[in-house]
Amino acid sequence: MSSPAIEPTRVVLLHGLGRSTRSMLPIERALRRRGGRVLNLGYPSRSADVATLAADVARQIIEWEPNAPLDFITHSLGGIVLRMAVAQGDLPSERIRRAVMLGPPNSGSELADALPKVRLFGPLYRRFTGPAGLELGVGPEGVPAQLPPVSFELGVIAGTRSMNPVFNAMLSEPNDGKVRVERTKVKGMRDFLLVPEFHPLMMAAPDVITQAIHFLDFGAFRR
Repeated sequence: MSSPAIEPTRVVLLHGLGRSTRSMLPIERALRRRGGRVLNLGYPSRSADVATLAADVARQIIEWEPNAPLDFITHSLGGIVLRMAVAQGDLPSERIRRAVMLGPPNSGSELADALPKVRLFGPLYRRFTGPAGLELGVGPEGVPAQLPPVSFELGVIAGTRSMNPVFNAMLSEPNDGKVRVERTKVKGMRDFLLVPEFHPLMMAAPDVITQAIHFLDFGAFRR
């Protein structure tokens, strides 16, 4: 007989670059079925740099829930936005109970360095990703390299499947089509899990949703 589910705290969902709240709906529905309060937070990810996005996201979170502890599930850029909000003092780390990041570029992505330099693709990349996309490189000038280790309970889920052979070749090492597996990791994380999923579709994968909620409940992924 399985143990009864632990009721989650208020959960904030942060989508990735160029996505919307629609991409996080499968997770939102799963959380709401458990009776929890959920803020599926939309933000204009292509309109500003990471610091500006983080400040705006933190403001919306505080307006929604000023004081209570919060859980987070983020996808891709959403994880970097959360880390930035904490780093620049917009969101106190003490308010974060637990967080799960799906495919986060915690030490950047080689694609963010390479694609803007491609003659034909560079302008399209800049238009699609905006200022934040140009800040996700792997060098010391990239935002990920400038962020401190996480100071809250964090679980990271990394995908291992790529649907783009060109991006897969550019990343070379095991990756989810956008981020190398090793670059999803961050100092201070509590647990780490590999899943056979693609970067853009992780949020809809039933196994990923189950594992993310399990971490919020117990502080570890199910083995």
